[in-house]
Amino acid sequence: MRLIWKCGLGLAVAVIFTCLGLYLWVDAAMKRPHFHTVSEVLVIEPGLGRKAIVKRLVEAGVLTNRIAVLLYLTLKPQNLQAGEYKFESPITPLAVLEKLRRGEITTEQVTIPEGSDIYDVEVLLTGINGATRSEVRRALRKVDLIADIDPAAETLEGYLYPDTYSYTTKTTPQQLVAAMVRRFRQIWHGERRSKAAALGLTTRQVITLASLIEEEAKVDEERALISAVFHNRLKRGMKLDCDPTFIYAAKLEEVWDGQVNNPLHRRRNSPYNTYLFSGLPPGPISSPQDKSIDAALNPASVDYLYFVVSGSEGRHKFSRTMSEHIAAVAEYRKRKND
Repeated sequence: MRLIWKCGLGLAVAVIFTCLGLYLWVDAAMKRPHFHTVSEVLVIEPGLGRKAIVKRLVEAGVLTNRIAVLLYLTLKPQNLQAGEYKFESPITPLAVLEKLRRGEITTEQVTIPEGSDIYDVEVLLTGINGATRSEVRRALRKVDLIADIDPAAETLEGYLYPDTYSYTTKTTPQQLVAAMVRRFRQIWHGERRSKAAALGLTTRQVITLASLIEEEAKVDEERALISAVFHNRLKRGMKLDCDPTFIYAAKLEEVWDGQVNNPLHRRRNSPYNTYLFSGLPPGPISSPQDKSIDAALNPASVDYLYFVVSGSEGRHKFSRTMSEHIAAVAEYRKRKND
């Protein structure tokens, strides 16, 4: 009996030490950094089980000790998420599993700068995941995305909010464009809509005015002042005389040559040319940021009717009368020629 007890005790001790040794081995293996040369994105398809995922990573070279990882997942089961992943080097198996558990998929980013128009966005999106220019162009004209807030829109101009957007290797131009419109909807909230209604302005009119402010303003503190000039001129039935509008008119006709002083552009017979036509242009000419939208809704309480560039930082000289404006223009030209 005593012999049996001793044998049983010895077996139990052996099992304990074996389990402890196995645990320490797995623990050390999971914490040991592994250098690899895998630079491409690895795709973990939906529906793959833990064994299949580990096999994929071992075959790729991200993991080396398949048995240790599987034992670890047996002891600590985890939900490993599908997606596209990149793994830094060196990396521990624990870090690999944590990335999969969190679903830290790899993404690229594209930034839409403030004041970008649909032609700028077209260039930025073309080539992403092999997207052709025609595919991007179609996406930028998917006006059903904004039909409820701007039923007159013929493109998504003005509603592609300037921001940085993440995408994966499977993201389409349509999805990126939809994300930009969703971002616009987030900032075009109830308070701003209510303010627009109080001013008697439609969404399209506000965003159109904001796009002009975006193009003209170079420093934040002048946005409300530029907005005031436009509001004041609109009330008086004066032409807005906004250079970016005739530039946009030239872009619409695909004849923009980058020359602001080309007299053909200033005389172009287009409803977007505010040197020829009174009132706001038919629609936005770029993507304004929220600061310009707020300026359009909250013009400064001033009686300025004119402004002209006054310095290298893009600041402007504001005037109330034509004579003041002519003097400011002469001063600018003199300083420019000095």
